[in-house]
Amino acid sequence: MFIATLIAEQLAAGDVSSAADRLATAGCAPGDWRWIDEGKAADLSFAHNPGAARAVLEGALPFTDVAVQLEAGRAKKLLIADMDSTMITVECIDELADYAGIKARIAEVTERAMKGELDFAAALDARVALLRGLEERAIERCLAERVRLSPGAEALVKTMRVRGALTILISGGFTRFAEPVGAQIGFERVIANRLVIEGGALLGLVEKPIVDSSAKESTLLAGAGERGLDLAETLAVGDGANDLAMIRRAGLGVAYHAKPIVAAAAGVRVDHGDLTALLYAQGIARKDWAAG
Repeated sequence: MFIATLIAEQLAAGDVSSAADRLATAGCAPGDWRWIDEGKAADLSFAHNPGAARAVLEGALPFTDVAVQLEAGRAKKLLIADMDSTMITVECIDELADYAGIKARIAEVTERAMKGELDFAAALDARVALLRGLEERAIERCLAERVRLSPGAEALVKTMRVRGALTILISGGFTRFAEPVGAQIGFERVIANRLVIEGGALLGLVEKPIVDSSAKESTLLAGAGERGLDLAETLAVGDGANDLAMIRRAGLGVAYHAKPIVAAAAGVRVDHGDLTALLYAQGIARKDWAAG
């Protein structure tokens, strides 16, 4: 059996019934439905054609996210997550550039890289080079003044970790942001790029190798291997083109408020809700969430 999970701030029983009607028309043979949390999330079972189910449900209900997947194995045992614009609300390199007075210049390159229009590693090198001479203390200012956790980030990570999942934050950004963010959210491991700093200032360089798309994919595979997991037992979430490889390989690959190229490739899109949508997609009710 398959499950279609409907997630919204205000979800009515009539919305779920309407979704069931759409599944019936598409030949998916819908069965029973149940609330995960009344008015917030519901599971609707069906027997056939998950592709057709996704096609008729995504976008059908206003401000509603939909996760379509096999019912068996929906609770995941590994979470690998992007940081910038996923676990936090900003792109750190863009905000750091603001302290150098060149945010617009760097943000344009970031946007193109996240859309998949530029090679990620080359674009990162080019942007970091523009930060040469920026005082190191700008990093701490940026972290304190600009970096904010995405809604639901702590609940997602801490709940999955309490349930025994391996949780890994992997960022194409920088350790100076990722390490404190990862610790605050509750990730077991943090992987990111290291800025080269000397004499209290950035040298405009980043240590190699760069954490890019292939590094994110290999980290997913290594984490699954370490725990003896099938890839079906894994969850990956991100928003940009450098997250595509891990999203495609994961059992549940989630595009979170993502660029079009990522949203088109992911198994699940979260366009409206916060990161707790990933808990609902696993059938976990609010009463079972860890504090966060």
